[in-house]
Amino acid sequence: MAKNVTISELPQLVGEDLGVSRSVTMSQERINGFAEVTEDRQWIHLDAERAAETPFGGTIAHGFLTLSLASALIFDVIDVEGATVINYGLDKVRFTAPVPSGSDIEMAVKVAEVSECRGGQQVTFDLEFRNPGAERPACIAALVFRYLGEG
Repeated sequence: MAKNVTISELPQLVGEDLGVSRSVTMSQERINGFAEVTEDRQWIHLDAERAAETPFGGTIAHGFLTLSLASALIFDVIDVEGATVINYGLDKVRFTAPVPSGSDIEMAVKVAEVSECRGGQQVTFDLEFRNPGAERPACIAALVFRYLGEG
């Protein structure tokens, strides 16, 4: 369940773990669709036979597919009432482990920083994409959102 706050309450959240998003399955169909949309058709994502011979043992999701889920999954853990939300950018992105086709991914979120910006608050979230049961997170990143509006 998402934490509900107002824009003025955001600074109080610095250092808080907001929790973990729902789990999303990285199906081969999702991976194939992402490959088509982005024109990133590298074989490690699409050719199951060839990918089976790699250390991964099969196809893996694109790192950018995993990362692209951030802008949807963030709303699983925080809802800022009455705010217009602007995706301002990313910092410190690293793809630290593969996401095998068919596996699940979830995103843990911590509030790293909050600062005033014109019309509202800028929030930096530390994200950790996890493949339950994996040794390491699949991706770590800092997501920067701007919450604009009153109160």
